[in-house]
Amino acid sequence: MNEIKLGLVEARFAEIIWSNEPMTTKELVSACQNELQWKRTTTYTVLKKLCEKGIFKTEDSVVTSIIKKDEFYSIQSEQFVEETFSGSLPAFIAAFTKRKNLSEKEKEEIKRMIEKF
Repeated sequence: MNEIKLGLVEARFAEIIWSNEPMTTKELVSACQNELQWKRTTTYTVLKKLCEKGIFKTEDSVVTSIIKKDEFYSIQSEQFVEETFSGSLPAFIAAFTKRKNLSEKEKEEIKRMIEKF
């Protein structure tokens, strides 16, 4: 799996696209000026970078996602577990629950997910 990471500012930029797609590059520039206080050139530079990463694409001045938001965050979660816990989901869950008590509802939901899987 290719590693796909976004910095904090890139993630905010991606959220703008995911929340408004499809959107024209003109609309994206305007949104980035309003929300991030970016100049047009900055918007185009970051858009090009994220298109090269295969997250977004631009065709006829319309920006859309190649990787949808949910899919992106699923990939991020997989990469985190792989890098931090050598791919072991049980090790991740053990570490996560060491500091956070799960509610009965959360425990039941996890049980249902495991049974379904």
